[in-house]
Amino acid sequence: MNKYIIMGVQGSGKGTQANLLKAALGLVHISVGDIFRWHMQNRTKLASRVKRIVSSGGLVPNDIVNQLVQERLGQHDWNFGFILDGFPRDTAQAQFYLENYDVDAVIYIDVPDEVVMKRVLARRLCSKCGADYNLIFHPPTVADTCDTCGGKLAARPDDNPQAIAERLSEYHGKTEPALALFEKRTQIVRVDGQQAPDAVQKQIRERLASIKA
Repeated sequence: MNKYIIMGVQGSGKGTQANLLKAALGLVHISVGDIFRWHMQNRTKLASRVKRIVSSGGLVPNDIVNQLVQERLGQHDWNFGFILDGFPRDTAQAQFYLENYDVDAVIYIDVPDEVVMKRVLARRLCSKCGADYNLIFHPPTVADTCDTCGGKLAARPDDNPQAIAERLSEYHGKTEPALALFEKRTQIVRVDGQQAPDAVQKQIRERLASIKA
């Protein structure tokens, strides 16, 4: 069984790499962002609580995030292991994980801030079906038009230079120290995220294999 955590700044390609590993190794991809989106779409009690917190200018507290991760891992549907994406985001969450679970390796996708800025500014979302595009890696066949439903593509409201710079600052200030905490307890697999997705995946697989050798 393989238990992995994948880390990297937004726009580094974590989701893409996690899904490739999922397919190759039979892992369950556990995305904390997807869990939150499920609650929002289904209008659960948790979603209402989170909305109240965010609308008042607060951040989702760690106890809520930790609870979601604990409940998801408690389902034990990961027969061959899992890859955890979007958690931990700070040292408190990292400490919570290490106190309750083990991990075989942390995969860190390293991408310079200027590259992240270009990638995120190139993201587009279909206004009808919600399909994701990226003008660099996955452009639509017809400009500004969804290949699936023909809907108009637009940038996300928070994909602007100022908001991206703030997210980068928060990542470097909060999430990188969490990585340092894991480095004391497990293997860190560092890969160059500036490469094409297939090349990044190849590097991840090779380095994971070397750990087991």
